[in-house]
Amino acid sequence: MKILVLGIGNTLLTDEGVGIHVLEALRAGPALPEGVELLDGGTLSFTLAGPIQDADALVVVDAANISSPAGTWRLIEGEAVDTFLLGNRKSTVHEVGLTDLRAIAMLAGHWPSKRAMVAIQPQVMDWGELPTPVVAAAIPAVTAAIFDLVGAWQHEA
Repeated sequence: MKILVLGIGNTLLTDEGVGIHVLEALRAGPALPEGVELLDGGTLSFTLAGPIQDADALVVVDAANISSPAGTWRLIEGEAVDTFLLGNRKSTVHEVGLTDLRAIAMLAGHWPSKRAMVAIQPQVMDWGELPTPVVAAAIPAVTAAIFDLVGAWQHEA
């Protein structure tokens, strides 16, 4: 099973870059299981449609407004990801949105059936290269949740 972990964000905008910081933590930690690819999606572009379509399973990590205190994170799975994306079309610095990439993948018939999103509530979205301490404190728990999810998906396969 090919699992794509897609980190999204702009690392020049403090907490907006948390998806990329999570990828860095995953790369620095224990080895991920075989078949797991980490991809820095930056601020998104249409070039990500290909890797998403090639994946059997997808985990997206991004800062998102989940109406919670800063640093809170939520694991959203399956069709709930679609509902979240369609209901939260935020204004963004991204060239395209996840909803656009979802639409492209669905039109091509390749939106992964196994999908999840780790949404992390930002505190500050202003110039700065590091996440705020409260958001940075969530990164170890988020990486652990991704390890657990990937392990469960591979066990099911």
